[in-house]
Amino acid sequence: MSRSRHVGTWRQIFHWGPMLALSVIIVIAWMTVVCDLMWWPITSTGGCINLLVFLMWVALTFYNYFRAALLGPGFVPYGYKPKNESDCDKLQYCQVCEGYKTPRSHHCRKCERCVMKMDHHCPWINTCCGHLNHCSFIWFLFFAPCGCIHAIFILIPSIYRALNFHWYLYYRREEPLVELGVVGFICTMFAIGLAIGVVIAVGMLFYIQLKSVWKNETGIENWIIEKAEDRLRGEDEEEEFIYPYNLGWKENLRQVFTFTGRPKSDGITWQVVDGCDQFTFTIEQIHQKAEKRERTVEYTIISDYGGSLFPISKGCKVMYCIPCTDEPRIPVKTGDHVLVTRWKKHWLYGTKVGNDSDNGNKKRIRGWFPRQCAREIIGNDISESDKKDD
Repeated sequence: MSRSRHVGTWRQIFHWGPMLALSVIIVIAWMTVVCDLMWWPITSTGGCINLLVFLMWVALTFYNYFRAALLGPGFVPYGYKPKNESDCDKLQYCQVCEGYKTPRSHHCRKCERCVMKMDHHCPWINTCCGHLNHCSFIWFLFFAPCGCIHAIFILIPSIYRALNFHWYLYYRREEPLVELGVVGFICTMFAIGLAIGVVIAVGMLFYIQLKSVWKNETGIENWIIEKAEDRLRGEDEEEEFIYPYNLGWKENLRQVFTFTGRPKSDGITWQVVDGCDQFTFTIEQIHQKAEKRERTVEYTIISDYGGSLFPISKGCKVMYCIPCTDEPRIPVKTGDHVLVTRWKKHWLYGTKVGNDSDNGNKKRIRGWFPRQCAREIIGNDISESDKKDD
């Protein structure tokens, strides 16, 4: 079988996400240092301390960024199988990795691997945020806004002094002068805008991630919990679903934040609350997947679609009402069959039937395609009326 792209080396940094993220940090840091040396020179004790504190923010941001990116989230070994074969029935099987998914792991289509305690795939570090790098990722989300707030308090006064350069030259000669040319002024304003954006965007993400650790549930698990609470349960199941990993906020934080920087769990076995076991959550996932399969409807393709993000040829409604998600679009051809599991007004989401089976490719092709390209199959006939919208 084909293996995933190389992850955890410096090659993964040379990607649009990390390059853009690092460029933002470098621009803000560089312009802040340039302005700081003019606004508050290091010849004074205060100026020296101020610069050292700012450089500390930069160093901590870079350290945790590269640690989160290069350490990676931790991947389930290819072909993983539990020691006790009877436990296989309690785990989900990954056809791509040809192994069983450990508890709390999910397959990432970008990394092409099953990720331990996967939270999300982050394009800015070009890998997933998961079990091993969650701590470093959250520290990065904390130190980056801290450094940007410090930068704002340096850059804005510097701009003010640069705009009033002649006044300070004639009336405040004893104070340091900030002189910026046209290019320097533009770069400084640009750095201020970037810094404000980082404080807002990254600060919000820090809050979301810290809340996730506080409850010891990932974004994916939160979605599964919501479905578990609404799902009708069978006679052989517990009346109420109990989330097994919420150990109380103090212990939840200790699971991720440790002195060594490595989480407590090995990524396979997890500490759970009383009344639950290692497979409580995976069994719930299996039940949800079974219900999803029951809802699956087979469609046949009646017109071609090339997989473009904005299919102009399909009309304005299809083009403007695209699904708000990073999930892929799949090309389909007349005569293809697709198992559909999600319905939107103008789009369908499903898995192509028998794709690449002749070439021995076990990777499933699934994603969104325009609803007008397909019709539902009822028995041996094609229905002209589609399923109701989500």
